[in-house]
Amino acid sequence: MSGSLNRVATAEWVAAAGVAALGVAAVVSPAHIEDGPILCPFRMMTGLSCPGCGLTRSWVYAVHGDWAAAFGANVFGPLLIAAVVILAVVAGVRRVRRRPPPAIETIVRHRLTRVVLVIWLAYAVIRLIGEI
Repeated sequence: MSGSLNRVATAEWVAAAGVAALGVAAVVSPAHIEDGPILCPFRMMTGLSCPGCGLTRSWVYAVHGDWAAAFGANVFGPLLIAAVVILAVVAGVRRVRRRPPPAIETIVRHRLTRVVLVIWLAYAVIRLIGEI
């Protein structure tokens, strides 16, 4: 194996962090997820939701099979779960086949990523307007 394949790439770290977060979401009880503390600095300061607000609850609901609540907490939660799983599978398969992992920079710069980000921000603005 070449030296560049021995080191862990950024995409592999991102995939590992995402899989770990899914593991944590599986351990957290959905019965008490709405009772937890507010961790979002933006929400603590303003009382309003940021684009990421609801992702933790969405992931907890999704891994416990409550898809309606998952989409209700944040529509992009299940989409982000799918992205993490796909990235983890691709990175794992490439590692096993001794091929370079996907470049996170390429993923971030991809047109689809940018489109999803714009839609996510529009969703956040619409949700924010609904709270005001």
